[in-house]
Amino acid sequence: MSTTDSVLRFITAGSVDDGKSTLIGRLLYDSQALLADQVAQLNKRSAGGTLDLASLTDGLEAEREQGITIDVAYRYFSTPKRKFIIADTPGHEQYTRNMVTGASTADAAIVLVDATRLDFEQNPLQLLPQTKRHSTLLKQIGCQHIIIAVNKLDLLGYDQGKFNQIVSAYQHLADTLGLKDVYYVPISALQGDNIVNPSEHMLWYQGQPLLALLESLPVGDDSRVDAPEQAYLPVQRVARQDGSAADDFRGYQGRIEAGEFAVGQAVRVEPSARSSVISAIYGVNGSVATAKRGDVVTITLQDDVDISRGDVLVAGNSQIVPTKFLSATVSWLDERPLNTARKYWLKHGTQTVYAKVKAIDYVWDVQTLGQTSDSTDLKMNDIGRVRLSLMKPIAALPYADNRAAGAFILIDDATNHTVAAGMIIDTQDNDDWAI
Repeated sequence: MSTTDSVLRFITAGSVDDGKSTLIGRLLYDSQALLADQVAQLNKRSAGGTLDLASLTDGLEAEREQGITIDVAYRYFSTPKRKFIIADTPGHEQYTRNMVTGASTADAAIVLVDATRLDFEQNPLQLLPQTKRHSTLLKQIGCQHIIIAVNKLDLLGYDQGKFNQIVSAYQHLADTLGLKDVYYVPISALQGDNIVNPSEHMLWYQGQPLLALLESLPVGDDSRVDAPEQAYLPVQRVARQDGSAADDFRGYQGRIEAGEFAVGQAVRVEPSARSSVISAIYGVNGSVATAKRGDVVTITLQDDVDISRGDVLVAGNSQIVPTKFLSATVSWLDERPLNTARKYWLKHGTQTVYAKVKAIDYVWDVQTLGQTSDSTDLKMNDIGRVRLSLMKPIAALPYADNRAAGAFILIDDATNHTVAAGMIIDTQDNDDWAI
Protein backbone atom coordinates (compact mmCIF):
# COMPACT_ATOMS: atom_id res chain seq x y z
CA MET A 1 0.00 0.00 0.00
CA SER A 2 1.43 3.41 -0.93
CA THR A 3 1.53 6.24 1.58
CA THR A 4 -0.85 8.19 -0.68
CA ASP A 5 -3.84 5.99 0.14
CA SER A 6 -2.90 4.84 3.65
CA VAL A 7 -3.87 6.14 7.08
CA LEU A 8 -1.12 6.83 9.62
CA ARG A 9 -2.05 6.61 13.29
CA PHE A 10 0.48 8.36 15.50
CA ILE A 11 0.77 9.62 19.06
CA THR A 12 2.68 12.32 20.83
CA ALA A 13 4.58 11.24 23.95
CA GLY A 14 7.08 12.69 26.40
CA SER A 15 7.14 14.57 29.69
CA VAL A 16 4.79 17.24 31.00
CA ASP A 17 5.30 20.64 29.29
CA ASP A 18 7.44 19.22 26.50
CA GLY A 19 4.99 20.88 24.08
CA LYS A 20 2.94 17.96 22.77
CA SER A 21 -0.36 19.82 22.51
CA THR A 22 1.34 22.88 21.04
CA LEU A 23 3.04 20.70 18.44
CA ILE A 24 -0.26 19.20 17.28
CA GLY A 25 -1.90 22.61 17.25
CA ARG A 26 0.92 23.97 15.09
CA LEU A 27 0.71 20.95 12.79
CA LEU A 28 -3.03 21.47 12.28
CA TYR A 29 -2.71 25.24 11.91
CA ASP A 30 0.21 25.33 9.48
CA SER A 31 -1.16 22.50 7.33
CA GLN A 32 -4.44 24.44 7.04
CA ALA A 33 -6.39 21.53 8.53
CA LEU A 34 -8.60 23.77 10.71
CA LEU A 35 -12.09 24.96 9.91
CA ALA A 36 -12.84 28.67 9.81
CA ASP A 37 -14.72 28.58 13.13
CA GLN A 38 -11.78 26.76 14.78
CA VAL A 39 -9.39 29.46 13.57
CA ALA A 40 -11.74 32.14 14.87
CA GLN A 41 -11.98 30.44 18.27
CA LEU A 42 -8.19 30.06 18.36
CA ASN A 43 -7.70 33.75 17.68
CA LYS A 44 -10.25 34.58 20.39
CA ARG A 45 -8.37 32.49 22.99
CA SER A 46 -4.97 33.85 21.99
CA ALA A 47 -3.56 37.00 23.49
CA GLY A 48 -0.70 39.34 22.72
CA GLY A 49 -0.31 38.03 19.19
CA THR A 50 0.78 34.57 20.40
CA LEU A 51 -1.44 31.73 19.26
CA ASP A 52 -2.69 29.43 22.06
CA LEU A 53 -2.11 26.33 19.92
CA ALA A 54 -2.43 23.89 22.83
CA SER A 55 -6.09 24.88 23.25
CA LEU A 56 -6.89 22.99 20.03
CA THR A 57 -6.27 19.66 21.78
CA ASP A 58 -6.60 20.33 25.53
CA GLY A 59 -10.37 20.05 25.28
CA LEU A 60 -11.28 19.04 28.81
CA GLU A 61 -12.10 21.82 31.25
CA ALA A 62 -9.82 20.19 33.84
CA GLU A 63 -6.95 20.26 31.33
CA ARG A 64 -7.42 23.95 30.58
CA GLU A 65 -7.51 24.71 34.32
CA GLN A 66 -4.39 22.68 35.14
CA GLY A 67 -2.50 23.38 31.94
CA ILE A 68 -1.76 19.69 31.30
CA THR A 69 -3.18 16.92 29.12
CA ILE A 70 -5.15 14.31 31.10
CA ASP A 71 -7.10 12.23 28.61
CA VAL A 72 -6.16 11.05 25.13
CA ALA A 73 -7.33 13.68 22.63
CA TYR A 74 -7.87 12.35 19.10
CA ARG A 75 -7.67 14.61 16.07
CA TYR A 76 -8.13 13.79 12.40
CA PHE A 77 -6.67 15.63 9.42
CA SER A 78 -5.40 14.93 5.94
CA THR A 79 -3.02 16.26 3.31
CA PRO A 80 -3.00 15.48 -0.41
CA LYS A 81 -0.60 12.63 0.38
CA ARG A 82 -2.12 10.94 3.44
CA LYS A 83 -4.81 10.80 6.12
CA PHE A 84 -3.80 11.02 9.78
CA ILE A 85 -5.25 10.08 13.15
CA ILE A 86 -3.42 11.82 16.00
CA ALA A 87 -3.59 10.81 19.67
CA ASP A 88 -2.32 13.53 22.00
CA THR A 89 -1.38 11.51 25.09
CA PRO A 90 -0.63 12.71 28.63
CA GLY A 91 2.92 13.34 29.80
CA HIS A 92 2.27 13.19 33.56
CA GLU A 93 3.24 9.93 35.31
CA GLN A 94 -0.22 9.73 36.91
CA TYR A 95 -1.81 9.31 33.47
CA THR A 96 0.64 6.81 31.99
CA ARG A 97 -2.30 4.41 31.52
CA ASN A 98 -3.81 6.84 29.01
CA MET A 99 -0.54 7.02 27.10
CA VAL A 100 -0.55 3.21 26.84
CA THR A 101 -4.12 3.34 25.51
CA GLY A 102 -3.20 5.78 22.78
CA ALA A 103 -0.01 3.94 21.83
CA SER A 104 -1.66 0.52 21.58
CA THR A 105 -3.02 1.21 18.09
CA ALA A 106 -0.36 3.64 16.82
CA ASP A 107 1.88 3.08 13.81
CA ALA A 108 4.28 5.83 14.88
CA ALA A 109 5.13 7.96 17.90
CA ILE A 110 6.51 11.47 18.17
CA VAL A 111 8.50 11.60 21.42
CA LEU A 112 9.06 15.24 22.34
CA VAL A 113 12.20 16.24 24.20
CA ASP A 114 12.21 19.71 25.77
CA ALA A 115 15.78 20.82 25.15
CA THR A 116 15.54 23.59 27.77
CA ARG A 117 14.99 21.11 30.63
CA LEU A 118 18.18 19.12 30.14
CA ASP A 119 21.48 19.75 31.89
CA PHE A 120 24.08 19.94 29.15
CA GLU A 121 26.87 20.01 31.73
CA GLN A 122 26.20 16.33 32.42
CA ASN A 123 28.51 13.81 30.79
CA PRO A 124 26.85 11.78 29.46
CA LEU A 125 23.69 13.84 29.01
CA GLN A 126 20.69 12.39 30.91
CA LEU A 127 17.17 12.34 29.45
CA LEU A 128 14.11 12.88 31.63
CA PRO A 129 12.64 9.77 33.33
CA GLN A 130 9.31 10.04 31.52
CA THR A 131 11.10 10.13 28.15
CA LYS A 132 12.75 6.83 29.11
CA ARG A 133 9.50 5.36 30.47
CA HIS A 134 7.50 6.22 27.36
CA SER A 135 10.26 4.91 25.10
CA THR A 136 10.34 1.63 27.04
CA LEU A 137 6.57 1.29 26.68
CA LEU A 138 6.74 2.04 22.95
CA LYS A 139 9.27 -0.76 22.58
CA GLN A 140 7.09 -3.20 24.50
CA ILE A 141 3.99 -2.19 22.53
CA GLY A 142 5.87 -2.67 19.27
CA CYS A 143 5.42 0.82 17.79
CA GLN A 144 6.93 0.72 14.30
CA HIS A 145 8.40 4.21 13.96
CA ILE A 146 9.80 6.59 16.59
CA ILE A 147 10.35 10.28 15.81
CA ILE A 148 12.38 12.25 18.37
CA ALA A 149 11.25 15.86 18.08
CA VAL A 150 13.75 18.03 19.95
CA ASN A 151 11.59 21.00 20.90
CA LYS A 152 12.11 24.60 22.05
CA LEU A 153 15.42 25.00 20.26
CA ASP A 154 14.43 28.64 19.64
CA LEU A 155 15.11 29.22 23.34
CA LEU A 156 18.63 27.83 22.92
CA GLY A 157 19.52 29.89 19.87
CA TYR A 158 18.86 26.94 17.53
CA ASP A 159 22.11 25.39 18.79
CA GLN A 160 23.17 22.46 16.59
CA GLY A 161 25.63 21.22 19.20
CA LYS A 162 22.94 20.81 21.84
CA PHE A 163 20.70 19.03 19.31
CA ASN A 164 23.55 16.62 18.54
CA GLN A 165 24.06 15.94 22.26
CA ILE A 166 20.37 15.01 22.62
CA VAL A 167 20.54 12.78 19.53
CA SER A 168 23.57 10.98 21.02
CA ALA A 169 21.82 10.52 24.39
CA TYR A 170 18.65 9.15 22.83
CA GLN A 171 20.53 6.91 20.43
CA HIS A 172 22.15 5.25 23.45
CA LEU A 173 18.67 4.73 24.91
CA ALA A 174 17.39 3.36 21.59
CA ASP A 175 20.32 0.93 21.33
CA THR A 176 19.72 -0.24 24.90
CA LEU A 177 16.00 -0.83 24.33
CA GLY A 178 16.40 -2.26 20.83
CA LEU A 179 14.47 0.51 19.04
CA LYS A 180 15.27 0.26 15.33
CA ASP A 181 13.43 2.85 13.23
CA VAL A 182 14.26 6.15 14.94
CA TYR A 183 14.27 9.63 13.32
CA TYR A 184 15.48 12.94 14.80
CA VAL A 185 13.98 16.37 13.97
CA PRO A 186 14.98 19.71 15.57
CA ILE A 187 11.86 21.87 16.02
CA SER A 188 10.18 24.78 17.71
CA ALA A 189 6.50 23.93 17.98
CA LEU A 190 5.58 27.42 19.16
CA GLN A 191 7.41 29.19 16.32
CA GLY A 192 6.69 26.57 13.66
CA ASP A 193 10.29 25.64 12.86
CA ASN A 194 10.53 22.34 10.92
CA ILE A 195 6.89 21.44 11.58
CA VAL A 196 5.35 21.89 8.13
CA ASN A 197 7.99 24.07 6.48
CA PRO A 198 11.81 23.88 6.71
CA SER A 199 13.26 26.24 9.31
CA GLU A 200 15.21 29.27 8.17
CA HIS A 201 16.94 29.24 11.55
CA MET A 202 18.32 25.69 11.27
CA LEU A 203 19.84 25.48 7.82
CA TRP A 204 22.30 22.96 9.29
CA TYR A 205 19.45 20.40 9.43
CA GLN A 206 19.26 18.56 6.11
CA GLY A 207 16.36 16.22 6.93
CA GLN A 208 12.62 16.51 6.26
CA PRO A 209 10.25 18.72 8.27
CA LEU A 210 7.97 16.78 10.58
CA LEU A 211 4.90 16.69 8.32
CA ALA A 212 6.87 15.49 5.28
CA LEU A 213 8.41 12.76 7.41
CA LEU A 214 4.98 11.65 8.65
CA GLU A 215 3.72 11.59 5.07
CA SER A 216 6.57 9.30 4.00
CA LEU A 217 6.48 6.71 6.80
CA PRO A 218 5.45 3.23 5.62
CA VAL A 219 2.64 1.44 7.46
CA GLY A 220 1.72 -2.22 7.49
CA ASP A 221 5.33 -3.24 6.95
CA ASP A 222 5.94 -4.81 10.32
CA SER A 223 7.31 -8.29 10.84
CA ARG A 224 4.32 -9.83 12.55
CA VAL A 225 3.36 -13.24 11.19
CA ASP A 226 -0.07 -12.91 9.63
CA ALA A 227 -0.25 -15.90 7.26
CA PRO A 228 -3.59 -17.56 6.39
CA GLU A 229 -2.93 -20.50 8.75
CA GLN A 230 -2.86 -18.00 11.63
CA ALA A 231 -6.36 -16.67 10.81
CA TYR A 232 -7.86 -15.43 14.06
CA LEU A 233 -11.37 -14.17 14.93
CA PRO A 234 -12.44 -13.55 18.55
CA VAL A 235 -16.21 -14.07 18.76
CA GLN A 236 -17.85 -10.87 19.94
CA ARG A 237 -21.49 -11.93 19.64
CA VAL A 238 -23.60 -14.92 18.62
CA ALA A 239 -26.47 -13.83 16.35
CA ARG A 240 -29.44 -16.20 16.36
CA GLN A 241 -32.73 -16.32 14.51
CA ASP A 242 -34.91 -19.30 15.28
CA GLY A 243 -37.47 -20.57 12.77
CA SER A 244 -38.19 -23.93 11.29
CA ALA A 245 -35.34 -26.41 11.35
CA ALA A 246 -34.41 -25.35 7.81
CA ASP A 247 -34.55 -21.65 8.62
CA ASP A 248 -32.56 -21.56 11.86
CA PHE A 249 -29.73 -19.06 11.64
CA ARG A 250 -26.71 -18.88 13.92
CA GLY A 251 -23.87 -16.53 13.02
CA TYR A 252 -20.67 -15.70 14.87
CA GLN A 253 -19.77 -12.03 14.77
CA GLY A 254 -16.51 -10.22 15.34
CA ARG A 255 -13.51 -8.55 13.76
CA ILE A 256 -10.85 -10.62 12.02
CA GLU A 257 -7.58 -9.85 13.83
CA ALA A 258 -5.21 -11.93 11.69
CA GLY A 259 -5.09 -13.73 8.36
CA GLU A 260 -8.06 -14.54 6.13
CA PHE A 261 -11.21 -16.66 6.19
CA ALA A 262 -13.02 -18.08 3.14
CA VAL A 263 -16.25 -19.93 2.44
CA GLY A 264 -15.54 -23.68 2.42
CA GLN A 265 -12.53 -23.29 4.72
CA ALA A 266 -12.04 -25.72 7.62
CA VAL A 267 -11.95 -23.91 10.97
CA ARG A 268 -11.43 -24.79 14.60
CA VAL A 269 -13.07 -23.29 17.68
CA GLU A 270 -10.73 -22.60 20.59
CA PRO A 271 -10.35 -23.43 23.39
CA SER A 272 -12.79 -26.32 22.86
CA ALA A 273 -10.96 -27.57 19.69
CA ARG A 274 -14.25 -28.35 17.93
CA SER A 275 -14.04 -28.29 14.12
CA SER A 276 -16.35 -27.32 11.27
CA VAL A 277 -16.40 -25.68 7.83
CA ILE A 278 -17.44 -22.11 6.96
CA SER A 279 -20.72 -22.12 5.06
CA ALA A 280 -21.12 -18.34 4.60
CA ILE A 281 -19.44 -15.03 5.41
CA TYR A 282 -21.39 -11.78 5.66
CA GLY A 283 -19.60 -8.42 5.60
CA VAL A 284 -21.06 -4.99 6.17
CA ASN A 285 -22.40 -4.94 2.59
CA GLY A 286 -23.69 -8.51 2.38
CA SER A 287 -22.37 -11.96 1.50
CA VAL A 288 -18.68 -12.30 0.54
CA ALA A 289 -16.47 -15.22 -0.46
CA THR A 290 -13.45 -14.16 1.61
CA ALA A 291 -12.64 -11.73 4.41
CA LYS A 292 -9.31 -10.53 5.79
CA ARG A 293 -7.76 -8.86 8.82
CA GLY A 294 -9.68 -5.77 9.90
CA ASP A 295 -13.00 -6.88 8.39
CA VAL A 296 -16.05 -7.02 10.66
CA VAL A 297 -17.99 -10.14 9.69
CA THR A 298 -20.67 -12.66 10.58
CA ILE A 299 -19.61 -16.26 9.90
CA THR A 300 -21.90 -19.28 9.75
CA LEU A 301 -20.73 -22.89 9.98
CA GLN A 302 -21.97 -26.13 8.43
CA ASP A 303 -22.26 -27.84 11.83
CA ASP A 304 -24.16 -26.93 14.97
CA VAL A 305 -21.16 -26.12 17.17
CA ASP A 306 -21.38 -24.80 20.72
CA ILE A 307 -19.76 -21.36 20.46
CA SER A 308 -20.16 -18.35 22.74
CA ARG A 309 -18.64 -14.92 23.27
CA GLY A 310 -14.97 -15.24 24.17
CA ASP A 311 -14.31 -18.25 21.93
CA VAL A 312 -11.93 -17.82 19.00
CA LEU A 313 -12.27 -19.08 15.41
CA VAL A 314 -8.95 -20.11 13.85
CA ALA A 315 -7.98 -21.91 10.65
CA GLY A 316 -8.33 -25.68 10.84
CA ASN A 317 -4.58 -26.21 10.48
CA SER A 318 -3.62 -23.41 12.89
CA GLN A 319 -0.77 -24.11 15.29
CA ILE A 320 -2.41 -22.01 18.03
CA VAL A 321 -2.68 -24.06 21.23
CA PRO A 322 -4.82 -22.75 24.14
CA THR A 323 -2.87 -22.18 27.31
CA LYS A 324 -3.37 -21.40 30.99
CA PHE A 325 0.16 -20.07 31.46
CA LEU A 326 1.62 -16.82 30.18
CA SER A 327 4.91 -14.98 30.37
CA ALA A 328 4.29 -11.28 29.77
CA THR A 329 5.49 -7.72 30.09
CA VAL A 330 3.07 -5.62 32.12
CA SER A 331 2.76 -1.93 32.84
CA TRP A 332 1.21 -1.46 36.29
CA LEU A 333 -1.36 1.34 36.18
CA ASP A 334 -3.04 1.29 39.60
CA GLU A 335 -2.17 3.29 42.72
CA ARG A 336 -2.35 0.08 44.73
CA PRO A 337 0.63 -2.23 44.10
CA LEU A 338 0.30 -5.68 42.61
CA ASN A 339 -0.73 -8.27 45.18
CA THR A 340 0.55 -11.70 44.10
CA ALA A 341 -1.65 -13.37 46.74
CA ARG A 342 -4.90 -12.39 45.05
CA LYS A 343 -6.66 -13.03 41.75
CA TYR A 344 -7.45 -10.50 39.04
CA TRP A 345 -9.68 -10.60 35.99
CA LEU A 346 -7.62 -11.02 32.82
CA LYS A 347 -9.40 -9.66 29.72
CA HIS A 348 -7.98 -11.05 26.49
CA GLY A 349 -9.91 -10.12 23.35
CA THR A 350 -13.53 -10.92 24.14
CA GLN A 351 -12.66 -13.47 26.83
CA THR A 352 -12.40 -12.72 30.57
CA VAL A 353 -10.87 -15.22 33.01
CA TYR A 354 -9.46 -15.20 36.52
CA ALA A 355 -5.66 -15.00 36.72
CA LYS A 356 -2.89 -14.78 39.30
CA VAL A 357 0.60 -13.37 38.95
CA LYS A 358 2.69 -16.31 40.11
CA ALA A 359 6.11 -14.70 39.79
CA ILE A 360 7.82 -11.39 39.00
CA ASP A 361 10.92 -12.12 36.95
CA TYR A 362 12.19 -8.53 36.99
CA VAL A 363 11.18 -4.86 37.01
CA TRP A 364 12.65 -2.24 34.66
CA ASP A 365 14.53 0.63 36.30
CA VAL A 366 13.70 3.54 33.98
CA GLN A 367 16.60 5.58 35.35
CA THR A 368 19.37 3.08 34.68
CA LEU A 369 17.47 0.88 32.17
CA GLY A 370 18.61 -2.08 34.24
CA GLN A 371 16.49 -4.92 35.62
CA THR A 372 15.70 -5.49 39.29
CA SER A 373 15.18 -9.23 39.77
CA ASP A 374 14.33 -9.29 43.51
CA SER A 375 11.11 -7.26 43.36
CA THR A 376 8.09 -8.64 45.22
CA ASP A 377 5.51 -6.26 43.77
CA LEU A 378 4.81 -3.79 40.98
CA LYS A 379 3.96 -0.19 41.87
CA MET A 380 2.18 2.43 39.79
CA ASN A 381 3.99 3.02 36.46
CA ASP A 382 6.38 0.09 37.00
CA ILE A 383 7.13 -2.03 33.94
CA GLY A 384 8.02 -5.65 34.64
CA ARG A 385 8.12 -9.16 33.29
CA VAL A 386 5.79 -11.58 35.07
CA ARG A 387 4.40 -15.10 34.86
CA LEU A 388 0.65 -15.63 35.09
CA SER A 389 -1.55 -18.64 35.74
CA LEU A 390 -5.13 -18.60 34.40
CA MET A 391 -8.19 -20.41 35.68
CA LYS A 392 -9.24 -21.33 32.12
CA PRO A 393 -7.21 -21.64 28.91
CA ILE A 394 -7.18 -18.90 26.27
CA ALA A 395 -6.14 -18.94 22.61
CA ALA A 396 -3.22 -16.52 22.75
CA LEU A 397 -0.23 -15.60 20.60
CA PRO A 398 2.93 -13.66 21.47
CA TYR A 399 2.41 -9.93 21.09
CA ALA A 400 5.31 -9.82 18.62
CA ASP A 401 3.25 -12.02 16.26
CA ASN A 402 -0.13 -10.32 16.65
CA ARG A 403 -1.22 -7.35 18.76
CA ALA A 404 -4.82 -8.42 19.28
CA ALA A 405 -3.98 -12.02 20.19
CA GLY A 406 -1.04 -11.00 22.36
CA ALA A 407 -2.47 -8.13 24.43
CA PHE A 408 -4.50 -8.19 27.64
CA ILE A 409 -5.49 -6.07 30.61
CA LEU A 410 -5.81 -6.97 34.28
CA ILE A 411 -8.90 -5.76 36.16
CA ASP A 412 -9.49 -5.51 39.91
CA ASP A 413 -12.62 -7.60 40.45
CA ALA A 414 -13.60 -5.53 43.50
CA THR A 415 -13.38 -2.06 41.95
CA ASN A 416 -13.51 -2.88 38.20
CA HIS A 417 -10.44 -0.64 37.76
CA THR A 418 -7.97 -1.54 35.03
CA VAL A 419 -4.78 -2.16 37.01
CA ALA A 420 -2.35 -3.31 34.30
CA ALA A 421 -1.80 -3.57 30.56
CA GLY A 422 0.09 -6.63 29.35
CA MET A 423 1.90 -7.91 26.27
CA ILE A 424 2.38 -11.68 26.01
CA ILE A 425 5.96 -12.80 25.43
CA ASP A 426 5.43 -16.54 25.50
CA THR A 427 2.93 -19.26 26.41
CA GLN A 428 4.18 -22.10 28.57
CA ASP A 429 2.83 -25.31 30.06
CA ASN A 430 3.91 -25.63 33.66
CA ASP A 431 1.75 -27.29 36.32
CA ASP A 432 3.79 -25.55 39.04
CA TRP A 433 1.96 -22.33 38.14
CA ALA A 434 -1.50 -23.74 38.96
CA ILE A 435 -3.85 -21.15 40.45
